[in-house]
Amino acid sequence: MGYTQWVQNHAKKHKKIVDKLLAQNYTKEQIIDYFDFDNMKIEEEDFCPLYAKNKKCHDMDSLNCYLCSCPNFRYSDRGIQKIEEKTQYSFCNIDSKDGKQGFYGDKIHQDCSKCSVPHHREYVKKHFDYNWSNIMHDCAL
Repeated sequence: MGYTQWVQNHAKKHKKIVDKLLAQNYTKEQIIDYFDFDNMKIEEEDFCPLYAKNKKCHDMDSLNCYLCSCPNFRYSDRGIQKIEEKTQYSFCNIDSKDGKQGFYGDKIHQDCSKCSVPHHREYVKKHFDYNWSNIMHDCAL
């Protein structure tokens, strides 16, 4: 599955949860709190395959899953550029010091595993939109 298909699928799952919470009159703050990893692994076990393993995607105490994908992530399923004999498919738009480019055969992908920027509650609060796709709209190139 390419980035575009993953984003489309994730947007549907995200919207379903947010719509459910809005129907229950959740406030913005309550929705953000709901997306805390410890709650999501219980309440929304199908949202992330890591929940079944009780494993976080990033090593941090309080991980918020609202921005499962980062608004600073840039991608193209067709490829962004050639670097020597390799094709780059993604990068970090803010060049986070905790991110790096990963080399996988002839492909280059952004490795965000050491970066926790979008998973802090305050970051989510600052960039919040009820529609996750609105936050992510600049990611696809």
